[in-house]
Amino acid sequence: MVKYNDSNTGGQRPNLPKYLFWDWDYNAIDWQAGYRSIIARVLERGNNEEWQEIIRFYGNDTIVNALKTEIKYLPDYIIDKVCGYFNLQQGELACYTRKQSRRGHWI
Repeated sequence: MVKYNDSNTGGQRPNLPKYLFWDWDYNAIDWQAGYRSIIARVLERGNNEEWQEIIRFYGNDTIVNALKTEIKYLPDYIIDKVCGYFNLQQGELACYTRKQSRRGHWI
């Protein structure tokens, strides 16, 4: 189970814009249970302020752990950005090791 920074959030939700979750019912999002999808969405589509907000809400350790063990897909350009931002190597990310173990289409 994810632990997020209740002291900073009061157990509420992060201050993220609804447009990041255009295909979700924003008011029905379970911010704790859906943390993997939420973190991946914000990393992929958010700006630096929104990255800071998920770090504030979930904590750096939770995000790094999710990147290393739980988030199975991120686009290549986000993998590079995440590695630089969180000081990680590509090989440490679950999405990168999964990508390397899957064969591409022959065409």
